[in-house]
Amino acid sequence: MTITDETTLQINDWLVDYKNEKDEKKKKQLKNLIVVATMPLVKKIACSLARRSTDPVDDLIQVGSVGLIKAIEFFDPNISTKFKTYASYLITGEIRHYLRDKASIIKAPREIQELAFRINTVIKQLIEEGIEDPTSEQIAKVMSLPVNKIEDVIEVDRRKSTVSLDQAITNSEDDCFSLADKIPAGDYQEFLNAYEEKMMLAHAIKELPQNLRDVVELNYYEDLNQREIADRLGISQMQVSRRLKKALSEIYNIICEETPSEGE
Repeated sequence: MTITDETTLQINDWLVDYKNEKDEKKKKQLKNLIVVATMPLVKKIACSLARRSTDPVDDLIQVGSVGLIKAIEFFDPNISTKFKTYASYLITGEIRHYLRDKASIIKAPREIQELAFRINTVIKQLIEEGIEDPTSEQIAKVMSLPVNKIEDVIEVDRRKSTVSLDQAITNSEDDCFSLADKIPAGDYQEFLNAYEEKMMLAHAIKELPQNLRDVVELNYYEDLNQREIADRLGISQMQVSRRLKKALSEIYNIICEETPSEGE
């Protein structure tokens, strides 16, 4: 789940091209490439900032992607070549801001939080033991707790983690507002843009030949490094590196073909 020196150099080249490109279609294509190549950094930071296991890492990755988009827009390659450092700062800041806001809006009783943490720990242990989808009964048996207690805590934790942007909240003055109301317009649009780009990239990955799709999915979705991918697929690490590089090129071509120009 790391970015190689070779990839870093490629990202820096794309950034220079992105900043100098006048054609909006080509700019979007370049930005998509930068996002794909930098996602391991977003995932690494999201995993390091996840508080216990009650903060879904996937949610933090999505939030961190917003920070990455901001980094791409604000970074000036004429001033610095350390995009990775700059992006790390904005990605981390975006996730920390999200976690602070979430903690201030949603606060489950401490007993429930601690029990939810223990339950999630047991779930991970059971999965590691080969139980793909642990049941409430299996979790209860390990923890020596009633099944209904386990189910109640899981439901509370689920609701706490899936608050809608449109959910109404009442403040001390009895005024109602939604989470979406509290997000500045620009930030909300960037959130939507990040989501749209994620969907576009997911579609492009599905269009890849199977051998390329395998290495991309193992790298970006399962967070395996090149050595682990090589072991999983029974190929050399050099082959993995070449396939990842070729996959990025193919993704670029797919997006170029499917992204309409401004005049279309």
